[in-house]
Amino acid sequence: MTIATRSSILPRMQTLLFLNGVGLFTVGLAFGWVWFFHLLGEIVLWPLPIQIEVNIPGDARSFRMGHMEAITQSLMLMALAFGGQFMALSKKEFTALFWSALITAWLFTLPAMANTFFGTRGLAFGGGPFKESLANDVIFILGWPPVLCVHILFGLAAIGLFRHLKTQQA
Repeated sequence: MTIATRSSILPRMQTLLFLNGVGLFTVGLAFGWVWFFHLLGEIVLWPLPIQIEVNIPGDARSFRMGHMEAITQSLMLMALAFGGQFMALSKKEFTALFWSALITAWLFTLPAMANTFFGTRGLAFGGGPFKESLANDVIFILGWPPVLCVHILFGLAAIGLFRHLKTQQA
């Protein structure tokens, strides 16, 4: 690829990456509130006169995993939005980076959150050493696109960064 065929990340692409990062972070915040109410066993928001007993399924490990996935993946999207300006990729490569970032972030996070409510792990088809269920198998299958996309994403990011670095003066 010649320098002439390389392009910069489009401002719209940057905006959409950042917007998805903010959206995913917001989902993580909402999930954090659900975790909080799970721990309390009731919805109580002092000083408001609200106190509703709830029985939210899940365990600490799965809540932590879903919450931290949302935070980590959202920050990755935001970082890519700004870090894209330091990558030298073609328009097709930027498009592949963009979609692989979105697939990675959302499909690593949402199934991790779903594991909380289904009592699954989604790590092996048929449950493996964990609970066997249809939900587990669906979550396992949903895990394959981001496993592929995360490798595409960081491969393209590394290529783009090294290309950009070669164009910079020491």
